[in-house]
Amino acid sequence: MSRLLPAWLAPAPDSVVADNLRLGKWPWIDAVHLFWTVWVFITPMFGGGYTVRWALITLWSYPLFLLLYALTLLSSRRIAPLFALAMIVLSLALLRGYPSGINYFIFGCVMLRTNRAIGTGRYLIEVLLLNVVFVALASWIGYPWQTVAWVPVLAVIIGIIVNVERASSEKDAALRLSHEEVRRLAATAERERIGRDLHDLLGHTLSLITLKMELSRKLFERDPQRSQRELAEAEQIARDALAQVRSAVTGFRAADLAAELASAHLLLESSHVHLRYSPPPPMPAWIEAGLSMILREAATNIARHAQANAAQIAIHSEAGAVWMEVVDDGRGGVAANGNGLAGMRERVLALGGELRIDSPKGQGTRLKVHIPVTATTPSLPLADAAPLPPDAAAAGEVRA
Repeated sequence: MSRLLPAWLAPAPDSVVADNLRLGKWPWIDAVHLFWTVWVFITPMFGGGYTVRWALITLWSYPLFLLLYALTLLSSRRIAPLFALAMIVLSLALLRGYPSGINYFIFGCVMLRTNRAIGTGRYLIEVLLLNVVFVALASWIGYPWQTVAWVPVLAVIIGIIVNVERASSEKDAALRLSHEEVRRLAATAERERIGRDLHDLLGHTLSLITLKMELSRKLFERDPQRSQRELAEAEQIARDALAQVRSAVTGFRAADLAAELASAHLLLESSHVHLRYSPPPPMPAWIEAGLSMILREAATNIARHAQANAAQIAIHSEAGAVWMEVVDDGRGGVAANGNGLAGMRERVLALGGELRIDSPKGQGTRLKVHIPVTATTPSLPLADAAPLPPDAAAAGEVRA
C-alpha cells in the first residue's frame, strides 16, 4: 500500500508510523483517535444548526485537518510539531464563524508532543500558553463562557492522558531495545571467549605437532626408530587435543541455568507476564544443560501461546533426582505434543527423565520435568569424529 502513496507521504525513519512498524504494530494504529472528530459533525446541534456555510467550510477544512494529522504521524520528529501547530492555526482562523473547528484546536494540542523528546512539564506549559491565546480570542469574539472554560480543561486532560500512554509505549520500546542489546553483547562476549579458549587450547598443541612432524621428517633416513617415536608422539598429542576439543565443545554447548532463568524473566516481562522464580540448586552439568534448553522452550511457549498474566518456575533437587516445574495461568488446553512439546519431550527422554503436562482448558498449564541423577552421563552428539580403534590406527601406520 505504501507504494501507492506519493513520495512526500512516505514515513520518515524517525516518524510515529515507522516506530509502529518496527514494533510490529499496525502503522496507522494512532488513527483510532480520529473517532473523536465526530464532534465536528455534532457541534452544530448545540447552536447555529447545519447551514450551507457550515457544510462548505467542513468540505475543505476537514480533509485539510486529516492531511495535517497524517503528516504529524508520517513526518520526522523535527518537523512533526509544525503540523500540529498548523491544526491550531486552522482552528483559530475558523473560530469566528465555525465552532466545529474547536475540535481541530484540541487535536493540535494533543498532537503537539507526538514524536518529541520533551518532558511533561514543558509540554504542559506550551499547551497552557496556546489555551491562553484561545481563551482571549474566543472571549473577544463573544463565545459563551461555558465554551471558553471547558475547551482548555478538555485539551489539557486529553493531552496528558494520550501523551502519558505514548511515553509508556516509548519506554517499553526502549526496554525491548535494551534487552536486544544485552543479548547481542552477551553473544559477542561468548564468541570472544570461545575464540580465546580455542586459541589457548590448540595454539600450543598444533605448534608442538608441527615441530614433531618436522623432526620426524629430518630423522626419517638417519634414525628411523626415533622418527617413528616422534610420529607416535605427534599422533598421541593430536588425540589428546581432539579429546580436549570435545570437552571444550561440551562446555560451549552447556547452557547456564541461572542465565537461562534471567533470559526467561526478560522475555516474559517484556510480554507482560509476571515471572516468579528462585535460584537453581547445584546439579550435574549435563542435567543443567538439558534443563536450560527445556526451560528456554517452555518460556517461549508461554510468551507466544499461553496468553498468561503470571508464571512461576521452581527447580529443586531431592532423593537422587532434579525436578523442574513451570506453571502459568494462561488459557491452557495445550495438546500433549503441541506448541513444541514434542521436541521438549524428546530432550527429557534423552536425559533419561520424565515429562508431565497438566493443561485443563482455561486453567493454565503445569509442566513438570523429573530427571534422575545417575552416575553416568548420557551420550551426547558432540562431535562427528571418534578415536580410531587400535587395528585401524595400526593399519594407518602401515600405509604411511
